[in-house]
Amino acid sequence: MGKLDSLYGKLPVWAQNIGVSGYGAYWYWLRFGPGYPAYVQDFRDREHYSADEWRVWTKNCLTKLLTHAVENVPYYAETYTDAQKRAARNGDLSSLPLLEKDVIRKDPRALVRRDISAREYTFLTSGTTGTPIASIWTRQENRKSLALREVRSANWAGVSFSMPRATFSGRMVEPDPESPGPFYRFNAIERQVYFSAFHLKPDTARRYVDALWKHHIVWMTGYAVSYYLLANFILEQGIDVPPLKAIITTSEKLTPEMRVVMEKAYGCRVFEEYSTVENALFASECEHGRLHISPDAGIVEVLRPDGSSCAPGEVGEVVATCLIRDYQPLIRYRLGDLAALSDENCPCGRQMPIIQEVVGRIEDVVIGPDGRQMVRFHGIFAGQPHVREGQIIQEALTQIRVKIVPTEGYNPADEADIIARVQQRLGKAVDVTVEQVEHIPRTKSGKMKAVVSKLNE
Repeated sequence: MGKLDSLYGKLPVWAQNIGVSGYGAYWYWLRFGPGYPAYVQDFRDREHYSADEWRVWTKNCLTKLLTHAVENVPYYAETYTDAQKRAARNGDLSSLPLLEKDVIRKDPRALVRRDISAREYTFLTSGTTGTPIASIWTRQENRKSLALREVRSANWAGVSFSMPRATFSGRMVEPDPESPGPFYRFNAIERQVYFSAFHLKPDTARRYVDALWKHHIVWMTGYAVSYYLLANFILEQGIDVPPLKAIITTSEKLTPEMRVVMEKAYGCRVFEEYSTVENALFASECEHGRLHISPDAGIVEVLRPDGSSCAPGEVGEVVATCLIRDYQPLIRYRLGDLAALSDENCPCGRQMPIIQEVVGRIEDVVIGPDGRQMVRFHGIFAGQPHVREGQIIQEALTQIRVKIVPTEGYNPADEADIIARVQQRLGKAVDVTVEQVEHIPRTKSGKMKAVVSKLNE
């Protein structure tokens, strides 16, 4: 914990709100300051490019990025072969090696351009899969990133960052784990409610909704699982929710079952957003429910284990080349995610690639005794009315432990159904135990891991 965090934790709530607003004023300038309106217009102008226009634009941008990388970025200049450098200058992405996360973990500055002098801002990934990664940005990259979210995410959902909003994220807004509330802090500059993802439970749910009423919140964004859990509590307790325009989920997979519950509870549409802390790619859901990749944010490849491209609908590893940020170029960066692309044409008319499904993270794979690999394991909880939340823990090839937070009405038949579903996917040789718990622990950033594999340990 840093000195500012320590000081923040000692302040009374009213002073914490002032501190959050002061911090918000700084970030408002950083994200929406000079250059931001022009970036917004740029993203709007490109939104309806034809497929040919996108190909020309991305080819030119990619070639420029790759040329800068081999000439001005220490890592690429030192590790690429002469043949790879020639391929980079020609914009031939497929001839370049994949970039591992460990490279950035060990020396993030080795990826920074030495021909640019800029005011830097460093963001850390949550570190759920290892040591956090340092993502180094310039001031203008910050503004460009928010302009993209405004145009392609918020505006597509019928909202704007200029409207009052609530956010679930990994911020430790309430330092006391035993706090009686309130479980949020208010950024008056942006009229933004920061919710704590660590205090949400049945007996606190109403306090969260009260904050929406008090601050006239219009839309919400952030952790999908947190909004889903709050939605369950709202429905169970019959809590009255203020009129909302949209929910935009981030950071975690949004399943069809979660979407149904959330739209029923909040009375508005739920939109999915897929991105990363590094901003290596950006995909957002349009009004027709398709998850479009923004080509001007990054080039997305979905690859088989042998490095070849997956066919439409085929699940593979997501590899991204970031175009929206060129200060710390990420070229063919292995995100650790699994997804499938679609070849359909969207009714919205936008000629932007479509992600059919973001399946999950590579480390979320469950492996059967016969070697089969399952990546959609969250589906075992679909249609389980007496399970509030669940987690799969693979202890060994033949041993699965399932943690569940039960609701009223949970009975032995529900447990038998969970065991049957697991064995249906992995085989009868797998021993399945179901453990009832009051709460499933979150990561340091407030996320819940749907699958935990101990095989690598």
